Amino acid sequence: MPKMKTKSSAKKRFRVRPGGTVKRGQAFKRHILTKKTTKNKRQLRGSVGVHETNMASVTRMMPTA
Repeated sequence: MPKMKTKSSAKKRFRVRPGGTVKRGQAFKRHILTKKTTKNKRQLRGSVGVHETNMASVTRMMPTA
């Protein structure tokens, strides 16, 4: 039986916190920023947790985490 591997894309995008929750970066902050308001860009700062409806797919992508 081969090893179960973590998806490389998931390993770059997600970090598992000690409590078992997963944090991710905010989307829509890479380019085309001139048309976005300052308030919108400010609220996209920082990281947020992965929603519980997406946790199953994230844990499938990261089996060892």
